[in-house]
Amino acid sequence: MNLEKTNEEELMCSGHVACQGCGGALAMRHALQGFGAKTMVVIPACCWTIIAGAFPCSILKTPVLHTAFAGAGATAAGLRASLDMRGREDINVLVWAGDGGTFDIGLQSLSGAVERNENVTFACYDNEAYMNTGVQRSSATPLGAWTMTTPEGFPKENPKKNIVQIMAAHKIPYAATASVGFLDDLRAKFEKAGKIKGSKLIHILAPCPPGWKHSSDLTARLARLAVHCKAFPVYEVFDGEKHVINIEPDGKPVKQYLSMQGRFSHLTDQQIADIQTRVDHDWEQLRQKTVRSA
Repeated sequence: MNLEKTNEEELMCSGHVACQGCGGALAMRHALQGFGAKTMVVIPACCWTIIAGAFPCSILKTPVLHTAFAGAGATAAGLRASLDMRGREDINVLVWAGDGGTFDIGLQSLSGAVERNENVTFACYDNEAYMNTGVQRSSATPLGAWTMTTPEGFPKENPKKNIVQIMAAHKIPYAATASVGFLDDLRAKFEKAGKIKGSKLIHILAPCPPGWKHSSDLTARLARLAVHCKAFPVYEVFDGEKHVINIEPDGKPVKQYLSMQGRFSHLTDQQIADIQTRVDHDWEQLRQKTVRSA
């Protein structure tokens, strides 16, 4: 990573109120460096409603529009229309939402916006639960995970929703995954999205120390390990069809990833083996769709 360039493009100030080791804070910093200063950010209810600071203060050097949990897609579409009417097509509109505002409560608004191919980039920093309100299960929570609403005796019984494939089914120009464990790749994808006209979705894995029950110094390591054990593939989808894998996993066992998180400490060896089988199956399905690796 070019640290000199990173400092020159810094659009996020110090002083945020995120938890120590927050993957979502790291993701925002590098996403804005990829997008550049001509950006307006729409944030629905999520951790980032708090992280940025209470009005009138903000740690972001870009304009920020806070909106309702369910309405980020509609709000961003209106903002995009108003900018275009003023001839400001050079300004990027970025929706920055958690998994609740993307996978669940915000899905109808997101789907409506991308079906119209609104010229907006939708970024989901995915910490795999409703962390801002106390670690409740979302449809992004992985199979077998502990949350406050899926306690150890009754962990989540359903697999994680595949939001990238849902967006790809809308035939949008660009959908991709990224991980805070691979920041060069993350920044490059935002740079790419800023040059593509139409709807873009970037799904970012952003570990959460309190919710995942891991030490704050393990955030980047876990984000890398998720990719290398194939639990979170890093890839792109162009026009809903062309799949490109960006980072080849090195084949680490999923047990290594799960064992570093307290939210999976209740799992039996058989349950871990079942998760490994599912991870391998999903990876092979993705591989079959892939035209090449990059």
